[in-house]
Amino acid sequence: MRRTSARLLLTVVATAVLAAPVAAAQELPAQPVKEPTAIGRGGAAATVEVLATKAAVDVLRAGGNAVDAAVAAAGVLGVTEPFSAGIGGGGFMVIRTAEGKVTTIDSREAAHSAMEPDSLWEGGAPLAFNDARYSGLSAGVPGTVRGWEEALRRYGTMSLRKLLQPAIEVARKGFVVDQTFFDQTQGNVDYFDDVPSSRELYLDADGTPRDVGTIFRNPDLADAYRRIAESGAKGFYRGDIADAIVEAVQRPPIAADANHVWRPGLMTLRDLERYDALERKPTRVGYRGLDVYGMGPPSSGGSTVGEALNILEGYDLGAATRAQAFHLFFEASRYSFADRGAYLADPAYFDVPLAGLLSDAFAAERRALIDPNRAATSPVAPGNPYPHDVVSEAATALQGQTTTHLTVSDRRGTVVSYTFTIESTGGNGIVVPGWGFLLNNELTDFNFDSLTHPNRVEGGKRPRSSMSPTIVLDDGDPLLALGSPGGSMIITTVLQILVDRLDLGSTLPEAVAAPRASQRNTPASLAEAAFLSSPEAPVLTGTYGHVLSPTGEIGAATAIEFLRDGRVLAAAEPVRRGGGSAMIAPTKREGD
Repeated sequence: MRRTSARLLLTVVATAVLAAPVAAAQELPAQPVKEPTAIGRGGAAATVEVLATKAAVDVLRAGGNAVDAAVAAAGVLGVTEPFSAGIGGGGFMVIRTAEGKVTTIDSREAAHSAMEPDSLWEGGAPLAFNDARYSGLSAGVPGTVRGWEEALRRYGTMSLRKLLQPAIEVARKGFVVDQTFFDQTQGNVDYFDDVPSSRELYLDADGTPRDVGTIFRNPDLADAYRRIAESGAKGFYRGDIADAIVEAVQRPPIAADANHVWRPGLMTLRDLERYDALERKPTRVGYRGLDVYGMGPPSSGGSTVGEALNILEGYDLGAATRAQAFHLFFEASRYSFADRGAYLADPAYFDVPLAGLLSDAFAAERRALIDPNRAATSPVAPGNPYPHDVVSEAATALQGQTTTHLTVSDRRGTVVSYTFTIESTGGNGIVVPGWGFLLNNELTDFNFDSLTHPNRVEGGKRPRSSMSPTIVLDDGDPLLALGSPGGSMIITTVLQILVDRLDLGSTLPEAVAAPRASQRNTPASLAEAAFLSSPEAPVLTGTYGHVLSPTGEIGAATAIEFLRDGRVLAAAEPVRRGGGSAMIAPTKREGD
């Protein structure tokens, strides 16, 4: 770290006067208790953070529906989980309305209109990932705020003005820094140190992350939320915030002694003004007599989870040993990821054969390639879904690595599964000066090392995603809603939870907490330490020939199950990412 005396003094002053994020933890009122599981009658919410879950439940108690509650919780997560999600990013929301309609809102970020397939190249070669990420080039046009407005306009009951109040309060009063927040900051210290607005908000005067146990406040983000609350989405996509976003992208606000090169981006005010959140029809597959709904392109989540489930439906997993079931889970994932890599992109730029990918006939072809007794060697080749690509409603849009997920339901039957992100932990590293939020690095989700891939960079295009918000219906009634962060391992996390819950006899909390492993058409499957020490691991490596490679935490799921007796069960991670939070908003007859 470079640090001059003058710079140190400026940092101390700026931190105290502008951001004022640190104080003694005892200044906050008593905080709600974090519990990973809750069960009862009424509405329910599960998120990775207790203040966000409380915001959702408070909205449900006040008469709002699940869409309203999801937006309120998302606003709080933008404050407390700023390295994972926020108004500088985008996401996907799957909604099941009280009337039984299932639909989705696509607020995925978009490339700057001036970008070309080689915009992330230099000297005739693609940039190294970090060179592309920590730059103005990687920041897609943010979609989160427009997505909130569109979801509320179509399916909500409350105003954005009201729903952002909890987030404004948390940003203004602060929250207690935990170990996860500290660790996520630590991973970005060397880059935040280059950007005065990022350094002043997230680092102490000595250049280290804010201490665990202190209070973090973000008055600039409170101001941004107030502007959006007063003016709606136009308060973000036009005016002072928009000007500041474009300035930060085109001329990254870098210190004179920065030790990295930060390349300028091409975003314009017109790019922001023209951004639309799109309502799209969901993907749907049948599985064991249930209807599994997910997010269609440009997300690959719904198609890849759906294809893998179609493959697995040909096996009696309930009669298999857990090791046999995981062998088949790995193989279904392996072949589905091969097809994901070949065919998934923004459907406005590439004719995605979605109906073919989700057809039972195509799944049967892929299943026939699986040896029930031995692992295949990756990479396996993609299949050919085009002969099965009969036009399907599931593929039609309705006109008009780090991430976070929340799941909400209300007592009337509206259910929301919402995953949103700024991509890598810390996004592109640039806090928009004066407004307190990080920009995303979502454009590195393009296959930017290729000039011909369906997911190559193109102006206005939305990059392929792995986000997999999912809702499962049983004869039209809600049964499960779930999702997770985790980059491309989101897909396998959601798939594993579904298999554990629907096939292998786990309860929902057990499925959420279970040790995880992920196969993405790579030579080795990544596995958490707890999975490597499980009884299944030596059978998978010895008997079936799988290669397991250690990794850190996989995902941080939240989920809701609708029980047969009319109660709801909300579940969040008990340990991963510091543990999540689940709460019930009880009906009046339970003493609300």
